[in-house]
Amino acid sequence: MLMDEKRTFDFWYAVNNTEIIQMPSRHLETFGTTILNYHLVAELMDSVGQIRVREGRIQASQPQIITPEAYSQTMLEGFGDEAAKYIDWLKQHEAEVRILQYGYQLKQESFSEHLITDTMQAVVEKVRNEVQAKNDPLSAVVVGVDNPWDVCLVKLFWEIVNKSAATNIEQFQKRNIFNQVESRETAVHKNIEAGFLAASRDPSLINKLSAKLQKLGLFEEYQDRFFSLLRSSK
Repeated sequence: MLMDEKRTFDFWYAVNNTEIIQMPSRHLETFGTTILNYHLVAELMDSVGQIRVREGRIQASQPQIITPEAYSQTMLEGFGDEAAKYIDWLKQHEAEVRILQYGYQLKQESFSEHLITDTMQAVVEKVRNEVQAKNDPLSAVVVGVDNPWDVCLVKLFWEIVNKSAATNIEQFQKRNIFNQVESRETAVHKNIEAGFLAASRDPSLINKLSAKLQKLGLFEEYQDRFFSLLRSSK
């Protein structure tokens, strides 16, 4: 119990003490991965005047589209009635609501850290000036905590996502990507419906339907309906 409480405290302590000094001037790539360069400045918790500067990369994956229909199919396990009601609302307003999924990973092969004996203000100013001199539009400077410092990077990434989402969505819309994704989902749905109808008329096609659902990764979603079909065929 004490361990759980400590983890919770550490998490919120890091979030509440993270300040983004310089955000990347460019948004996350819409149609490719993005490499973000971070510079995280934190004072050692047990040493006054000892400042650790960590430098590394965050690789941001290309944002993926999750339509409300797909979201309702994959994200509701373990959620309650109110979440289900919200998903229903999203499905009713499908034309207005778009959900993008972003992913990231730390690139540890480029990671480095060093200690500086100075004031926090002086170190932050030095790091910021060095980063600005490089004129890198994908660099960020963050003041955070020494432990757990990776939480500070998660907050940085979340802020960059919030800054980028509107542009990403606009570019998806210009290329008509949303409608293409929804058209593919509609085609898959129609294909599955046709499979159920055919198997209900010819039980020898049930195994073929099962294989199709497994291949699409949708068997769990349709399993109640599938097993009902299986029982009725006997």
